[in-house]
Amino acid sequence: MTKITRRSILRGALGGAAVGVGIPLLDCFLDNNGTAIAATGQRIPVRFGTWIWGCGFIPEKWVPTTVGREYLMPEDLAPLEPYRDKLAIFSGFDVKLDGVPNKPHVTGCLGLRTGVPVPNESVKAPTFDVLIGQKIGGDSRFRSIEVSTSGVERSYSYHAAGSPNPSETSPLTLYRRLFGEGFQDPNAAIFTPDTRTMAQKSVLSAVSEDRQKLMRTVGASDRQRLDEYFTSLRQIEQQLALRLEPPAPVQDFTKPAPPPEVPLNSEMGAVMETHRLMAGLLAKALQCNQTRVFNVLLSDTASNLRREGETTTHHTLTHEEPVDKQLGYQREVSWFATKSMIAWKDFLDALDAIPEGDGTLLDNCLVFAHSDCSIAKSHAVEGIPAMVAGNAGGKVRTGYHLAGKGDPITRLGLTVQQAMGVQVEKWGALSMETRRTVTELIA
Repeated sequence: MTKITRRSILRGALGGAAVGVGIPLLDCFLDNNGTAIAATGQRIPVRFGTWIWGCGFIPEKWVPTTVGREYLMPEDLAPLEPYRDKLAIFSGFDVKLDGVPNKPHVTGCLGLRTGVPVPNESVKAPTFDVLIGQKIGGDSRFRSIEVSTSGVERSYSYHAAGSPNPSETSPLTLYRRLFGEGFQDPNAAIFTPDTRTMAQKSVLSAVSEDRQKLMRTVGASDRQRLDEYFTSLRQIEQQLALRLEPPAPVQDFTKPAPPPEVPLNSEMGAVMETHRLMAGLLAKALQCNQTRVFNVLLSDTASNLRREGETTTHHTLTHEEPVDKQLGYQREVSWFATKSMIAWKDFLDALDAIPEGDGTLLDNCLVFAHSDCSIAKSHAVEGIPAMVAGNAGGKVRTGYHLAGKGDPITRLGLTVQQAMGVQVEKWGALSMETRRTVTELIA
C-alpha cells in the first residue's frame, strides 16, 4: 500500500472543498404543483439550519401568556409578527443536568444540541445538526456552512469531542468560499471539468481501495477512528463526483457582487450589518444547492455584544446591571435581547425573499433558533427559549406557541431530526433521553 501521510490527505480534502458550485432551482425545473423537479420527480430539497443568540431572554417580554394559535405576540417577538404563520414558539423546555456541573453558557447549549449535558466542551455525542447533515447534506457542495457574526471564531456544531466545525467570521471570506475560486458559470457554452477535482477524486478513490489492508494492521480503537475517517473520505469523494457534472444553465443568472470588507466588531450595529450580509450569502448558497445545512451564531453564548462606543459587554451586564425596580428586569440586558430578535427577523427576511416553487426558500427550510440559557444572570438552563421557522416543504406545522411545562428540551431535538428524515426513535441520555415526539410540530 502506498504510504500517504495525514498531511497529504488533508491537503486533498481541503483543496476539494474549495471548488465547484450549484445552481438555483428554477420554475422550469418544477412540476405543475411547484413542489418537485419535473424531469426527475424529485421534490425540492429541504434545508436545515440553526440560529443561536447568546444570554437568553427577558421572560416577561418573550414568553406568550397563552398557548395555541391565538396567542398574543409579546413585546420582543412583535417584530416577528409577519412570520407568525411560519413560526412555532417553544417555552418551558429544560436541559436536565443529572448532577453534571452547569458550566455557564456551555452546558445548556451543548446539552440542547447533543442530548447529553456536559460540564465543558468535551461533547459526548454529535450535535443534531451533524446527524441531520449526514442524512441530507451529501448531495451538495458543502455538507454544512457555519458562520459567526460578532467576530468570535466559535461554533456549536460538533462531530465529536474537540471537533467543532469552524465558523466563518467575515462576509467577504464567506463570499470567496462560496463564489470565489472554483465557481463555475452555469451559463458557460462549454463545461470543462476541473482537472484538480478529477485528481483529488482519483487520490481519494485510491486511498479508499486500500482501506481494508490498513484496517487489518491496527487495533480496535484505531479501527474505529479509521472507520470514521474513511466515512469522511467517501463523503468527500461523493461531493467531488457532483462537481464533475456540468451545471444546468440558469436564465438571467448573475453571480452576486462581493460584500464590502468589514472589520471584526462586536458593536451591535456592526454585528447586525455583518449578520445581514451573511444571511444574504447563506440564502444564495441554499438556493444554489451549495449546502443544505447551516449554523448561524449571532452572538456567542457568553455574548460579547456591546453598544456603540461602550466597552461593557452584554454578558457582563447580565451579571452586573441591577434589576430595574420599576420594570422588574435589567433594562440594558433587555435592549440586547430585543435587538437579537430583530436580527432573527432579518434572517427570516433573507430566506423568505427568494421565490421557490409555489412558495419561498423559507418554506422549504426548517430553522431551529435557540439560546444557551433562559436567565443569563443565574445561568439557568430551565425554560431555554426556542423557535422553529419554515415549513420544511410541508413536513412541519407552525403558527402556534407550545409550553413544555418542564419537559426535556431533547423532545425538540428528537422531533426536528425526525422531520428531516433521520431514522431515530429516541434521543438523549439519562433524564434527557426521550421517545416523545412533539406531535404538534410534525405535519
